[in-house]
Amino acid sequence: MERNTAQEKAIHHSKGPMMLLAGPGSGKTTTMIRRIRVLLAEQKVNPANILVVTFTKAAAREMKERFERLCEKEEEQQNYRQVTFGTFHGIFYGILRHAYGLTRKNILSEEQKYDMLREIVYAQKMELEDEKELLEGLAGEISEVKNSRIPLGHYYSRNCPDEVFRQIYTQYVSGCKRSRLLDFDDMLLYCYDLLDKRPDILAGWQKKFRYILVDEFQDINKLQYDIVKMLAAPDNNLFIVGDDDQSIYAFRGAKPEIMMHFPKDFPKVQTELLACNYRSTKEIVQAAEKVIAHNKRRFKKKIHTENEDGRTPLIRGFATGKEEELYVKDCILKAKEEGCPLEEIAVLYRTNSGAGSLLDTLLEYQIPFQMRDTLPNLYEHWIAGNFISYMKLAMGDRSRQEFLKVMNRPNRYISRNALEDSQVSFEALRWFYEGKEWLCDRIDKFEEDLKKMKVMTPYAAINYIRHGIGYEEYLKGYAAYRKLNMEDLYEVMEELAESARGYKTYEDWFRHITEYTQKLKEQAKTRVSGKSGVVISTLHSIKGLEFDRVFLMDVNEGTIPYHKAVTESAIEEERRLFYVGITRARKELSMLYAKERHEKKLEPSRFLTETGISEERGNRYEAG
Repeated sequence: MERNTAQEKAIHHSKGPMMLLAGPGSGKTTTMIRRIRVLLAEQKVNPANILVVTFTKAAAREMKERFERLCEKEEEQQNYRQVTFGTFHGIFYGILRHAYGLTRKNILSEEQKYDMLREIVYAQKMELEDEKELLEGLAGEISEVKNSRIPLGHYYSRNCPDEVFRQIYTQYVSGCKRSRLLDFDDMLLYCYDLLDKRPDILAGWQKKFRYILVDEFQDINKLQYDIVKMLAAPDNNLFIVGDDDQSIYAFRGAKPEIMMHFPKDFPKVQTELLACNYRSTKEIVQAAEKVIAHNKRRFKKKIHTENEDGRTPLIRGFATGKEEELYVKDCILKAKEEGCPLEEIAVLYRTNSGAGSLLDTLLEYQIPFQMRDTLPNLYEHWIAGNFISYMKLAMGDRSRQEFLKVMNRPNRYISRNALEDSQVSFEALRWFYEGKEWLCDRIDKFEEDLKKMKVMTPYAAINYIRHGIGYEEYLKGYAAYRKLNMEDLYEVMEELAESARGYKTYEDWFRHITEYTQKLKEQAKTRVSGKSGVVISTLHSIKGLEFDRVFLMDVNEGTIPYHKAVTESAIEEERRLFYVGITRARKELSMLYAKERHEKKLEPSRFLTETGISEERGNRYEAG
């Protein structure tokens, strides 16, 4: 069979560069470990000369364990343990350790990184609402500048004014140097510089790693690739395995162009395609194939399967997002009755925040679930914190702590110095600003707003804060400064309003928030202790896994493709992300969308049309 021919050619490839294009479910890991075995057993390569690189410790460990299981004889295992399996960071750290005598004390921990960034940001006197999101964004951008080696003057920040970012970046780099600390990205930069400037050291590592195998090559960034090319020279026994159609980490610097250019960088490369999908039914494979064919920047390939026919993938629209979630809940309960293990069901979202409402439903119906990403809690968002502080003040709370959170949201120009005591008095504020009538008017309006809110329901209060108090206008200005997408902030406010809709008093809503948060904490403990229940994940976090039944949620324009994707290359990445979602399914695939959410009309995603599947009509959300 064709698949065996391609696999055998890859497994028995001798010397020089090779690119193995491996479609979803095509047995690439098996092919890789069998190739290592052939290098050792048939081509008599010294195991100490083989380097196998992948992106995560878990993937490296799994590949090593599978390789060792393949080596039946104990003496073989002892000998073959000299093969090096590792991550890019692990390998490059090892090279730096040998050269400079580094220890773990020289590596900047994530905690230290965020502490350092926090200090720098506070020194910039930035008015911050969303400290956590800003620090994560800045860390990602610093990583991007380093990995892509972008000149700082040519980089335009997505998180704050460009000049502010450049100052933060410069101070962060200086702080690391002063402390003699390297972050994860420095390991790559310093390793590249070392090998570039010290040909003697480079020659030693080239002699050590004469055969290099790279897994998930589509996820490589430019700096990692440049170092790998240096290490592989001059023999170029470089065996890369990947799928350009599954390149979905542009935000980490991974671009399909790197893989696309590989044959130009290595003109003598031998290329093979693992075209047979062992995982999915014919209908799922065909739908995936039709979607990804719309991308222009890719290696043209025809994926097929010899698996049996199955159910046609389902496309269905729902009147509201709530109906979409109730349908999925019903499907899960029905599948459980039919004997399908919950662990074989995956519910996939484009973004982590999308899953929040579904989790509420699953908790309500006591359906166990496990999260691949950090558990999202809408009520811990900074906007929720502001709304809750307003409500507490309306209920009579006058603590300085709550008052500070919202006294200038929107800006009333009240100074912290005006709050002299632990309890805030509006009368004392008016005395403090005696003579400044315009400011006293704002203080009066603030007090009047809180009196009005006192008798409102939580839902009415949220709308009053947004429109009556002027919080939404304040948010627009903040979003412009922080370069946040206002659509995302509207979404948070709409989700909060929807959550509060059924509650008559603030106390009732707060009680729900406390119970929900407690349930999420309990869920987080089971997430750490054991894997059980329906898998809830973002599309980015699910790559490499497979399930009997997959639900792709919110397949709407603005969600998938994401509203921030405006260029052709960004749309192609979104399509690859959708392709990854489709190809997680073995037997059953459902692609769902809502026609309306938060009283806003929504359109189905263009990607649904590209599958070639007709939508199932019907207004009922019940499963079956």
